[in-house]
Amino acid sequence: MMKSASIGVFDSGIGGLSVWNELIREIPGESMIYLADSANAPYGTKSRSFIVNRSRAITKFLIAQGCMLIVVACNTATGAAISTLRKEFDIPFIGVEPAVKPAALASKTGHIGVLATAQTFKGEHFKRSIKLYSHSVELHEKAGTGLVELIEGGMIDSPETRELLNGYLQPMVEKGIDQLVLGCTHYPFLIPIIREILPAGITIIDPAPAVARHTRKVLEENHALDSGSDDSEYRFYTTGDPLNLKHFLFQLTGEVYEVSSATGLKP
Repeated sequence: MMKSASIGVFDSGIGGLSVWNELIREIPGESMIYLADSANAPYGTKSRSFIVNRSRAITKFLIAQGCMLIVVACNTATGAAISTLRKEFDIPFIGVEPAVKPAALASKTGHIGVLATAQTFKGEHFKRSIKLYSHSVELHEKAGTGLVELIEGGMIDSPETRELLNGYLQPMVEKGIDQLVLGCTHYPFLIPIIREILPAGITIIDPAPAVARHTRKVLEENHALDSGSDDSEYRFYTTGDPLNLKHFLFQLTGEVYEVSSATGLKP
């Protein structure tokens, strides 16, 4: 790993920007390349083989752009593909998985809600978490079908989004959850609405800050952390409409970033 190389970050769409946003706070000196595979979002309804093949192609693209480390900023892709990526490519990969462990340790009621994609629930990381912690807490799982599409379509604060969230969360509330784990990197953008729906006292767990801290740790362990921020550069690619990603970045950061089409990665 070289200090002058970039960090790659990818997701099925704009959701991974919740992780990217934490990364630029935690390691501001690092240059990053973000790839949104928006033409294929959401991954949560796709087959495992499709997700593995897309993740492999995206990894090759990011390595060709000079990335030394890749953050798989997608719960679904982490569960389906990260083991394969680690076997096939000789660079570090950092994934995202539902934060069941901290939720289980913090729960007082013994009931935890997990909102994720259907494919994430099938992933090896989530299954392993269930084996480790289901003996001490009861998990209430719900696939957030339709939420990613609404977020990608710029309908975060819409009646449709509120209706879906209410339908997904109220049954968990009735079961007595005191922790809600967000198992999709798109979902942190819904936190303001989720807080309106959930009663006071229920903790919402976003894994993005922990992913950023772990990335810093890996860079430090490999003596590849760039402590200066003067030369950091952020580049963005998408397989979808560049204007959509550019608009969302401006909403998120207040900055205007150029977004390029990911030539060669179109479906």
